[in-house]
Amino acid sequence: MKNGKYKLALVGATGLVGRTALKVLEEKTLPIYEYVFFASSRSAGKKINFMGKDYEVRELKEDSFDEGFDFAIFSAGR
Repeated sequence: MKNGKYKLALVGATGLVGRTALKVLEEKTLPIYEYVFFASSRSAGKKINFMGKDYEVRELKEDSFDEGFDFAIFSAGR
């Protein structure tokens, strides 16, 4: 956590529930300083425009959370 702000991960960002979560997050004013989006290998590398900024979707791997997150939202399928 930096300066009262948080780092958030969203797993399943390219799926239906993940896209809905993105819409809800855009509607809220949250103290998030960094968003990181994860999905399956099929969706890795895709771009998501979120709050006026382009993000590259990362592949969810065993070590994906080693960098540390304050919060994570999971909407993973299978």
